[in-house]
Amino acid sequence: MIDVRVAEAVGPVPPTEAFALHSNSSRWRRTASFGLVCATLSVLAGCTTTTAVLGVVGVTTDTSVTWTIVKHVHSKLTEGDARPCALLNSAQRALETRCGAFAAGSIVAADIGQIGYAECALTLAARDPALWPVLPELLDKGARVASCSESPLAQLARQQPCPDFGPASPASLRALNQLGANDPRAIQHDVMRMLTCPNAQRAGLDAVVASWRQRGALIPGAIGFGPLGALHPDALGSKLARDLEADGHTARAALVPYQGVLRPGFEEALRISHWPALEWWLQRAPELARRVPPTQGNQLSWIPLARVLVPNFLVHPESQRDMVAFLLARGADPAQRLPADPNQSVTAFARVLKSPLVSMLEVPARPLPPERFAAVEKTPMVSE
Repeated sequence: MIDVRVAEAVGPVPPTEAFALHSNSSRWRRTASFGLVCATLSVLAGCTTTTAVLGVVGVTTDTSVTWTIVKHVHSKLTEGDARPCALLNSAQRALETRCGAFAAGSIVAADIGQIGYAECALTLAARDPALWPVLPELLDKGARVASCSESPLAQLARQQPCPDFGPASPASLRALNQLGANDPRAIQHDVMRMLTCPNAQRAGLDAVVASWRQRGALIPGAIGFGPLGALHPDALGSKLARDLEADGHTARAALVPYQGVLRPGFEEALRISHWPALEWWLQRAPELARRVPPTQGNQLSWIPLARVLVPNFLVHPESQRDMVAFLLARGADPAQRLPADPNQSVTAFARVLKSPLVSMLEVPARPLPPERFAAVEKTPMVSE
């Protein structure tokens, strides 16, 4: 039965190889014997690596004919498996964590354009922190972001909105900086959110966003998103945020639709109960306490007071009571009708949810002075 499997795996042997096999029949019989053993072990033990097969070849023969046949047999037996590291080129091995730790200086420049993957080498290395050590060498040996279908940092931001940049080496951080500074496609909502998150600020990567502004790439009205809404809530008290406001960017302009998967700035601040950032938003756009416009054309506006009542909306559920009190004190109305169901008020919605905060919503809100809701676009949040 093993003979049939090997014969089927090998398939027809070209005449030139058949002649060579005939002239080396004794050597082929030895190779076939070892090959049958290897095939048997592979079938019974589930072996899918080339180790056993290559070992047999190394012991029995060094002819190119036999080597070709053995590779053909192995490819049939392991069809669909990941390619063995020994068969990958230097760039492919560098981008495969299963092939062991990356050895600096191991990449051959000519291999960078021959990786054979759907994504470019820089994207593969940028979106996986384990591969960040590969980035400097890829860039030094000719890899260019222009060969990538999109910004490598955009893919990283979608997968990890705030990666841990702490373990990254200075060389890796410089490479990430280079990917942001030299690729115009990186100037987008999601990348800005990632580069201004706390981990990125500690690593100094928020300087990339500052460089965009300094070279005139964030001119109001010239980009497809509002930078103030793209900033991480922690960055709203920074010099960068104040500079963006001085340039003419506003909180209300940041409420427009944009391309990206990370949440809008106000919603992000609400979800993580970021009190200083919420104050910043409500100082500049107080109407957000009652209604938030949609970020996409096929969506409805939504009511923050209703949204925070939904279980699991808040990242810190223990802050729910304080959040409801916070919104009520800033003009949220429990009697407001839901955009998706005008027959239901926020209070009625809370009853449906059996929320323990229904009693807070049923107490008539104390009227607040009209000036509380005056637009104060130029009032900066106190910096940390």
